[in-house]
Amino acid sequence: MSSKFDVKNLNLYYGEYHALKNVNMEIPEKQITAFIGPSGCGKSTFLKTLNRMNDLVEGCKITGDIKLDGEDIYGNMDVNLLRKRVGMVFQNPNPFPMSVYDNIAYGPRTHGIHSKSKLDEIVEKSLRQAAIWDELKDRLKKSALGLSGGQQQRLCIARALAVEPEVILMDEPTSALDPISTSKIEDLALELKDKYTIIMVTHNMQQATRISDNTAFFLLGEVIEYDNTEKLFSMPKNKKTEEYITGRFG
Repeated sequence: MSSKFDVKNLNLYYGEYHALKNVNMEIPEKQITAFIGPSGCGKSTFLKTLNRMNDLVEGCKITGDIKLDGEDIYGNMDVNLLRKRVGMVFQNPNPFPMSVYDNIAYGPRTHGIHSKSKLDEIVEKSLRQAAIWDELKDRLKKSALGLSGGQQQRLCIARALAVEPEVILMDEPTSALDPISTSKIEDLALELKDKYTIIMVTHNMQQATRISDNTAFFLLGEVIEYDNTEKLFSMPKNKKTEEYITGRFG
C-alpha cells in the first residue's frame, strides 16, 4: 500500500504542554484509519495537524515531519491548497447559515469556479456522493440550518467533497448523531474510501471495528499501538491497548 501521509518524530506543544510525543505513523491511501483512545489523549490534536488547523492556536509549536504524498506540509506548501486537498468534517455539524446549494458551492467558488452550470454539476455530484441528493434535491434553495442533525452532517461531508479533496479528516463525525444517522455516515465512509483516504477520530470502538482498516490507539499524547484494525482488536501487542479495548480503564 502506498502511504498518503508519512509522519516522523512529530512533537506538538501548546506553550509548555507537550500534547503529542514523538508520533511516527504511515497512513495508507484509500483506506479508513481510525484513532481511538480516552478523551484528551491527543487524537483530535493529531488529526488537526494533518491539515494545519493547529496553526490557528496561539503558542502551538510543532517539530518533526509530516509529508503528504512525499511533500512536507509544514514546508512551503500553501495552507489553502493543503486544506483543499485535505478536507475536514467536525464533531458537530456546522453548516453555514445559507442555502443548501450555497453551502456546497462555497468552496468551489473560493477556488475560482463561478459558472452556474459547473456549480450545479458540483452540487449534485457532491450531494450524490454524500448519499443525500434524493433528500435535498427539492430543498437546494432552503436554509441548511433547517435540516436534521444527520442531514446537516452529510451536507458537511458533501461540502468537504465539493472541492475534490484527496483526504477527508473526520473528528468524531457521529458523536452528536442518533444511531440511524450514525449508520448512514458509516456506510457513506465505506463507500467513499474507494476514492478518498479517510482518517477518523472516534470514541466508539465498535465504530472503529466496523469500518476502519487500521487503528491507532493514543494515550497521553503517544501512539501506543498502530496496526491493522482486526489485529489490534483481536491480538493487541501492548498491555495498555488490551486494557483499553476490554474496558478495564479509560
